[in-house]
Amino acid sequence: MPFTWTDPTVIMFAVYLAAMLGIGALGYLGTKNLSDYILGGRSLGSVVTALSAGASDMSGWLLMGLPGAVYLSGLSESWIAIGLIAGAWLNWRLVAGRLRLYTERAGNALTLPDYFAHRFEDENNILRIVTAMVILVFFTVYCASGVVAGARLFENMFGMSYETALWVGALCTIAYVFVGGFLAVSWTDTIQAAMMITALLLAPVIAYLAVQGQLQPGQDWHSLIDADKFDLFKGQTAIGILSLAAWGLGYFGQPHILVRFMAAASVRHIPNARRIGMTWMVLCLGGAVAVGFVGIAYFAVSPAGADAVNANAETVFMELAKQLFNPWIAGALLAAILAAVMSTLSCQLLVCSSALTEDIYRTFLRKQASQKELVWFGRAMVLVVALIAISIARNPESRVLGMVSYAWAGFGASFGPVLLFSLYWRRMSALAALLGMITGGATVIAWIALGLNSYVYEILPGFAVSCIVIYLTSLYGDAIDKMSNEPNSATVQDEFEKMKTRL
Repeated sequence: MPFTWTDPTVIMFAVYLAAMLGIGALGYLGTKNLSDYILGGRSLGSVVTALSAGASDMSGWLLMGLPGAVYLSGLSESWIAIGLIAGAWLNWRLVAGRLRLYTERAGNALTLPDYFAHRFEDENNILRIVTAMVILVFFTVYCASGVVAGARLFENMFGMSYETALWVGALCTIAYVFVGGFLAVSWTDTIQAAMMITALLLAPVIAYLAVQGQLQPGQDWHSLIDADKFDLFKGQTAIGILSLAAWGLGYFGQPHILVRFMAAASVRHIPNARRIGMTWMVLCLGGAVAVGFVGIAYFAVSPAGADAVNANAETVFMELAKQLFNPWIAGALLAAILAAVMSTLSCQLLVCSSALTEDIYRTFLRKQASQKELVWFGRAMVLVVALIAISIARNPESRVLGMVSYAWAGFGASFGPVLLFSLYWRRMSALAALLGMITGGATVIAWIALGLNSYVYEILPGFAVSCIVIYLTSLYGDAIDKMSNEPNSATVQDEFEKMKTRL
């Protein structure tokens, strides 16, 4: 569509972006040191912790990838949502409280590499380096998926070329992350989470009513939608269902979600945050599945408007919003896609920046760097990572869900088992953490390279291999390397006992 500043959608987008930049400026005023910039000074309350964790988790794939998958295949794709809900609840239940407490006790760790280094008394910083490298490798792909989703939005909405849309979408996010850091990211995430749930509840309801209003006598939904798309188990094997549900395993290893737990003001905020976060998540995922499913029926009764969706199923939410709503409301709903993209991309950029600043620059290059220097180096790294992500995303054939699934599996298999064992098993060794992290990530990469991901989602073998390696190495690793003995100090054991009484 031709671009014009008087278009209601453009105006709504402009208002939204101005609000995000304003929040970024407020975040700038609240950022005094590196802890403020990358962890918000551990000051987040229950609501912000919950909604920020949810928004950073549910990226553009929630409004594009998942509805698109359901639109193409039907309800059988909802196993992804079921697995994610189960995984998120377990993550809140098993990880959130312990990680918040332990990271504060373990040298006030600001990042995941920092936590692992303190937890395993890694004086050589081998774990810190490997963890930071894993974050950078997989997050560049993850960030690229966010850039692609933003580009698709601007391309679809304003008729931009993919290349132009790529830069416009990315720069919108970079601006407030660069300025405001973690506080800006968390505050904007809260607003963005509210926009996402509103859009995902409103769109399928209105689409449903529109379909009902166009049904002919004797016509029902079963005549509009193939019977197999109603079947939750259609085309699914036990392995297939397990692969889709296994998305939930990824939660235990996602740095951009785990950092929200670390930033909570107190472990006492976690239970309330869990209730808020899970309610939000269930409603959002249910809405996303409904958008894709109801979209099948809507474009069956309105085939004239289905060209864009038939060309790319991931645009189903965008097309429903544009065709069903007043332009002003459509602009607000479509801004929710941008909110989903920006909320995740902003957190990912910040986590990458944190790893480069805290775990590489300050640890190895500038140990005496001032807080001001570290904050500005962190801002510079936001730009560097963003440019790399943009270069990866330049292929116009990129698919959001595919890129997210790869990065999700990489993090889940690399960090998930290591984190769980580190929080619950005192005997786990530094060598076990290192080998578990490497073998988990390597298994994911190898699984994809061999083309086996078409049979089983790569996170399953990666997670399983990592768990086995961690267990065996912790039991027998002392015969291999002295790293296996490092964490078995009285300090670590004492911390485990303290956690039992506090949680």
